[in-house]
Parts: sequence; C-alpha cells; structure tokens
Amino acid sequence: MNVTIVDYGVGNLRSLRRGLERADADVAVTDDPEVIADAEAIVLPGVGAFEECMRNSAPFHDVLREAAEDTPIMGICVGLQLLFTESEEGAPAGETVEGLDLIPGRVERLPREEVKVPQMGWNEVSVERDHPLAAGIEDGDYAYFVHSYCAAADDHTVAACDYGFDFAAVAANDAGNVMGTQFHPEKSGETGLRILQNFVDYAERYREPPAGTAAD
Repeated sequence: MNVTIVDYGVGNLRSLRRGLERADADVAVTDDPEVIADAEAIVLPGVGAFEECMRNSAPFHDVLREAAEDTPIMGICVGLQLLFTESEEGAPAGETVEGLDLIPGRVERLPREEVKVPQMGWNEVSVERDHPLAAGIEDGDYAYFVHSYCAAADDHTVAACDYGFDFAAVAANDAGNVMGTQFHPEKSGETGLRILQNFVDYAERYREPPAGTAAD
C-alpha cells in the first residue's frame, strides 16, 4: 500500500514515516498537490498552532477536500484538528478559524482551570464505537499526547480520553474514510504502531476491487 504524507512544513515526518514503513507501507513525503491528488492513502501530520497549520497547508485544501470523497485520509495531532469544522485557536474572542470541515466539530482549548495545559505525556484511551482504526485497541491502552486544544467527544468520536473532560482521541467522519488521532501514534509504542497498521490495512481493503470484478 502506497501512503502519501503531506509535507507542509510541520509535523514529525521522519518518525511518522518510519512508523508507517513498519506497517509495511510504501511511503512518499511530498509537497506536490498533484502527487497528493493521485495518492492511494493520505496522512496529514501537524505540530504547532491551528491557524498557522491551516495557513501553511492552504495549497492542499482543495485537493484534500476532493480526496475525502474516495480516499482514506488520516490526520495526526493538529492534522486531526484541521479535519474538523473550526477551531478557537488563533481566533479573536468569540470567533473561530475555519478548518477543512471533513469531520463535524469544533476544536476548543483544554480547561486550564482544571488541568495542566498543555497536556504532555501518556494517558488512557477508551473505545467508544467500532471503527477499523481502533481495531485491537482496548480500553485503558495508553497513548502519547502533546496538545492544548482538542474536540469534545461526540458522535464522531471513535476513542475518547479523559483530561478534565472527555475529548476525541480518535475521530472519524460518517463515511469512515476520513479519520485521525489527537495523540501521536509514532510516539505511542505498541498502541501507536497498531493504529498505523490499522490505517494501512484499512487503506488496502478500501482499494480492493469489488468482489466479482477484475483488477486493472
């Protein structure tokens, strides 16, 4: 399975690439929108602030929205946040910054008065509903988080994490092909490697020709 990582100047690309290669993926890292448009599966990384990441990734917004119709896409950390409808981060009080709107939801700041912000370290996840990305993940498995913002758990949450309130540790769109993790799977040990393997396996099944048809 060929997996394309979007390079827009942010993200832990080297470790992410190694993690995907351990999942038997052939990995390309590119900043070419045409290459991304032809990708079999796409990973959108992210490190830093939402508004900056949206600005830096602007050349890829159209191709990502189009790819979301028929391509597996996985966002990681801020990459997941970009997939949501909007974020409070980087916006004037009472306003929001628009996201890609591929997964409904709003990204909000962690409750500073209740927990240490940013959340930095290991925390447990709990699976809320079935989705291929969470296959084999058990309630109480640990993942590594580094973030100050997140989306509250809702119907699009696949796995949640409790840090002052329940937020989406793993989320997916209604169709299931656009998904992501708030934590860093490339830093999350065996749990993270399982997530990356699940994405590669899902992408392979997604690309299989329908039963009874011949492959090109």
